Amino acid sequence: MLSATGILILVVLFFAIVTLFSTIKIVPQGYNYTVENFGRYTRTLTPGLNILFPFVERVGRKINMMEQVLDVPTQEVITRDNASVAADGVAFYQILDAAAAAYEVSGLDNAILNLVMTNLRSVMGSMDLDDLLSNRDTISERILRVVDQASHSWGIKITRIEIKDINPPKNLVDAMARQMMAEREKRADILEAEGSRNAAILRAEGEKQSQILQAEGKREAAYREAEARERLAEAEATATRLVSEAIAAGDVQAINYFVAQKYTEALSKLASAPNQRVILMPLEATSLVGSIAGIAELARGAFGPEAGAPKPSAPQPSGTRTRFSVPPVPTAGEGK
Repeated sequence: MLSATGILILVVLFFAIVTLFSTIKIVPQGYNYTVENFGRYTRTLTPGLNILFPFVERVGRKINMMEQVLDVPTQEVITRDNASVAADGVAFYQILDAAAAAYEVSGLDNAILNLVMTNLRSVMGSMDLDDLLSNRDTISERILRVVDQASHSWGIKITRIEIKDINPPKNLVDAMARQMMAEREKRADILEAEGSRNAAILRAEGEKQSQILQAEGKREAAYREAEARERLAEAEATATRLVSEAIAAGDVQAINYFVAQKYTEALSKLASAPNQRVILMPLEATSLVGSIAGIAELARGAFGPEAGAPKPSAPQPSGTRTRFSVPPVPTAGEGK
């Protein structure tokens, strides 16, 4: 059995160990401990080794200072245009003041959740369904601003709030799908109509350009033809002037030249008719030969002895028989 002295030593040793454990506190990283002196908050212990006054000070609350996440449960929301949707999300927050988070609010997580849920219904209920589905970032920003301002006195910072899902009813989803299909078909019809219109415009422009080019070609051809006729007329006028001058000078052969020329042209037109293979006319071929001889004499008189030299005649095509009777060509000075 232990003596009274041994028991006393054991009791003292026990109280020493208890005093040691109540005096030395090691705070892990990411946490803050609040210190209470007879139930009243006095200070906050930061991560590391901390010493408390034994039997007077004690650890009140152990506060997690790391960023934390809360899962916001699904909420039924009625939008401004009376559409019922189900929405849920997540909220991220971080405690900045351990004392305020410990003593300014009771049940911090529950308080943050209720604050987020009420503001989520309020913000989403003030929007139309189309805006609700297409503006998630705007919804998150508005909820974050309101909740962060309301929870500022709790010593926390709401870092962000995200909307995870927005689920309209199935019949509403089907109606939206039909609306989207109709909108896409309308866009396709508009694009097809615009394509047809552009194609018609391009075809019209091409036809217009073609007609312009054809008109310009005809104008150029007419201009060239008129120029050719003008030069031919100038040549005939020059020939007429020269013959007139020869007649005025007393050369009678000039008149015979013109008569023989017209006579030969008329005969050539008769011979080259496409529907005539044989021509019977009361003409005398010797008169035509005499007219050609008169033209040769006129040429020799005007250009010299070598101008009227005969040239080999072209062979007459076989299989064609043409008989001419050429009347005598009247010459200047002969009586009728």
